[in-house]
Amino acid sequence: MQYFPHSLFKAKDAEAQESRMTFSDKDAILYNISLGATSSQLPFVYENNPHFQLLPSFGVIPGTMASRSFNLETLVPNYSHKMLLHGEHFLEIRKYPIATSGTLVSFSKLQDILDKGKTSVAIVSTLTIDATTRKELFYNEFSLVIRGAGGFGGPAARSSRNEASATYQAPDRKPDAVLEEKTSVDQAALYRLNGDRNPLHVDPAVSQAGGFEAPILHGLCTFGINTKHIVSHFGQIKNIKVRFVSKVIPGQTLLTEMWKDGNLVIFQTIIKETGKLCISGGGARIDSPPGARL
Repeated sequence: MQYFPHSLFKAKDAEAQESRMTFSDKDAILYNISLGATSSQLPFVYENNPHFQLLPSFGVIPGTMASRSFNLETLVPNYSHKMLLHGEHFLEIRKYPIATSGTLVSFSKLQDILDKGKTSVAIVSTLTIDATTRKELFYNEFSLVIRGAGGFGGPAARSSRNEASATYQAPDRKPDAVLEEKTSVDQAALYRLNGDRNPLHVDPAVSQAGGFEAPILHGLCTFGINTKHIVSHFGQIKNIKVRFVSKVIPGQTLLTEMWKDGNLVIFQTIIKETGKLCISGGGARIDSPPGARL
């Protein structure tokens, strides 16, 4: 496939489509439980608790579920949804407190498509606002890695850099905190009820066709568990950035290693059973002292 810059420019300049999402306290509870919140943690599972709240990583739900004004099939060669993986994700919380019900409006844009040789990388951003007040609530920027879809002659590097493209290096010292959490064998089946129904996370035949021996956990579920660990130990966040580097199988145990440097928490996540990193280059900006503890 020959690279046609005008096609990319047209996709990047396309007017963002408006996506609406209405959610209730039931959806808020489902999201928290899908990240491991239990009945002993009432602020996260009981709507009548005076401190009832959503974990801030909920912002990825409208951020990734929004409709898009571009079609990757027309922009990269050999596109296959089965070969699509989440590469990096940045979430910024633009307003606290986060409502536990309401209607959200999201606008998604294509930032770039990069040619990495054997793969291509689409960089997508989404701004989410409150449908009533029109105030900005969340900003997401994430990369989608499309395996087998590179080599078309496009640019290899981003045209611009911002906080969402930042990477962080784990310090060469003992972590300030390590939190351990064993995921459930049913965690992916539960998490997909938040909106990402990709069968890669539940159907063995589809996961095997995608090159995995078994259904894998959503990267954003691991992202949410990391966010929960950071919030519970250091306080609410302004933003958080991760890089997904390997798969997690539901039932495996996550170790979130965290280093604090001023208002920045650098972190990485290790799969306890294998010793492999599943998230690297993580960084979160702290906004306030700890709230409800998990």
